Amino acid sequence: MKKLALFLLLLNFLFVANAQQTKRKKAIIVLTYDDGLTSQLNTAIPQLDSAHLTATFFLTGNMTEASLPRWREAGKKGYELANHTLYHPCLLNVKTNPADNSANYTPYIMVREIKEMNTLLFALDAKTGGRTYAYPCTELEVGGVNYVDTLRKAGLAKYARIGGGPDAVITDFKNLDPLKVPSWGVTGNPVTGDALIDFVKKVQQSGGLGIFMFHGVGGDYLVTPADAHRKLLAYLKAHRNEIEVTTFMKAMDEVMAAK
Repeated sequence: MKKLALFLLLLNFLFVANAQQTKRKKAIIVLTYDDGLTSQLNTAIPQLDSAHLTATFFLTGNMTEASLPRWREAGKKGYELANHTLYHPCLLNVKTNPADNSANYTPYIMVREIKEMNTLLFALDAKTGGRTYAYPCTELEVGGVNYVDTLRKAGLAKYARIGGGPDAVITDFKNLDPLKVPSWGVTGNPVTGDALIDFVKKVQQSGGLGIFMFHGVGGDYLVTPADAHRKLLAYLKAHRNEIEVTTFMKAMDEVMAAK
């Protein structure tokens, strides 16, 4: 009788432990990089390679004969090559390049450009089955018109990333719009490795999804210092058992399946 009671007690312990393990959520971190910058090829990707971590690169049509083979090689390594439009239309371009001022675009022109960029990405990595997208300058409007639903109807982007601050931790997956997924647009004066890690810790505490939006790494513009970036990757690598680091596409597939 005592042996039976002990056996039942052990079964109950295992059941509770398994239930607690099932309830425990694993944080998901996505590293994304915008604009296909040289510093990403020279610094970010080598650091990611060294840490054995993956990421998503939102590319535009500004690739050159020198950079295009390097992006193709990045795709072969498993990095996600994603859509950031051909010409990166943005209101900020009114002074730098008026032809790419988003105020002069229409939703139709924008969607056509996204479609053409998808074709260019296919020429790079030959991948089918949908692309992810990031709104240039995180703008949801062109010519004063919101084009999110136009993009949705066109079916050119499976998921799309918008902007946000260091509190952009996603936990409400049920009500998450797959074409308006928040991220932290990393800026700082300069940004520190500790600040980047603090964002990851917020995601860990909530068991949610956190998306970084980087631009330059150790160079170019909106720069994240190379040492700060390396420190973040070291933290992510050291906490592999608690944090899943994956691409934007795979992360969104996972959270949408759990809705």
